[in-house]
Amino acid sequence: MNQFKDWKTNMDRFFGHEFWDDFDGMMKPPIPAVNIYQYDQELLCYVNIPGMDKPKNIDVLVDHTTLTLKGKISFNKRGGKQVKSEIPDGMFERTIDLPFPVRHDKIDATYQHGLLIIKLQRYITDATNQRPVQIRHLEEKE
Repeated sequence: MNQFKDWKTNMDRFFGHEFWDDFDGMMKPPIPAVNIYQYDQELLCYVNIPGMDKPKNIDVLVDHTTLTLKGKISFNKRGGKQVKSEIPDGMFERTIDLPFPVRHDKIDATYQHGLLIIKLQRYITDATNQRPVQIRHLEEKE
């Protein structure tokens, strides 16, 4: 582990911090992680957003052939020292190209167990209007 730190320190000295900034987007996974499944007339989007307590803190915008997600992933740190960091957090904005145009009036979004699930319906038109989407928070049942 110390060998890696030494290697990185030497590379930072040689190339400078600005050099590594160009690679930042390639080395980090996109936030939030998204899986999209295409059916004949529907797209089903699974978005990994852990720890969201208020769906209104996430903006879901649909505009013809794009899906835009904006918000913040945050955890209650309670003053502890973080010793491992594998779950990305912080502010995010991500725009995803969709494989076909979708209807803005037939969108369903729900959030449960850390997953935002968005159902989009195929639409055949040339109109483009970006509109916000309401997210329903499904309460945990025990």
